[in-house]
This record gives sequence, structure tokens and C-alpha cells, in this order.
Amino acid sequence: MTDKVTRKSSPPIKVYCLPSEKRSIELQAKKAGLSAAKYLRDVGQGYLITSVVDFRAVRELARINGDLGRLGGLLKLWLSNDARTAHFDHATLRAVLNMVEENQLELSLAMANLVSPHGTLAAKFSKARR
Repeated sequence: MTDKVTRKSSPPIKVYCLPSEKRSIELQAKKAGLSAAKYLRDVGQGYLITSVVDFRAVRELARINGDLGRLGGLLKLWLSNDARTAHFDHATLRAVLNMVEENQLELSLAMANLVSPHGTLAAKFSKARR
């Protein structure tokens, strides 16, 4: 029978730090979705640490973006078929629709930045929307 080498059976590396440093390390580990030990092990071996994205926030932003799109469509329909809006001029209607489109783009860019914090995805998305 061969004894398997595990982390628990290996000697630990002790790191002395101040309480504030410990809190900072634990906070960084939490942002990355890792335990403090895994975080320090990965950093010590030169791995790039990436944070965990809150995909619920991304889903919520996508929902809002879809709502804005539906609002724009309903607004176009309502304003073109309703006699009560006959006094609105075309400039007002276009301004409202432009604001909806600007908000959609802003939300889309925010989603891209949330998923890709370095802006590479946002830059690609912005170019595609032009």
C-alpha cells in the first residue's frame, strides 16, 4: 500500500500578518470566491486571480434591458395609434425613443463591463452597436 501525499499531511507554511492584513486577504479571497488558503496558495504559485461575477446582477440588468426594448416598442405603437397623443410632435417622440435607446446601450455596456472588467467585451459590444 502506498501512502498518498495530501495537503493535510504536508507541513504548512506559516505567514504572520496583522489583523488588518488578514481581513484584507480574506476579503480578496471572498471576492474571488475562494477560501483564504486556496487564494494564498494560488497567488503564491503565480496564478492570476479573477473575481466571481454576480450573475444574478447580470440577469437583472438583462431583464431591465429587455423591458426597455419592450417599452420602446409599446411606446411606438401607442403613440402612432392613439388619438390622445395627436398633439405630440415628431421631435418629442423621437427624443423619447432616443432616450430609451441610449438607456439600452448604457445597460448593455454595464453588463459587458460587469462580465469583463477590463472592458474588452464592452469595447467589442460598443463597436457592434454603432
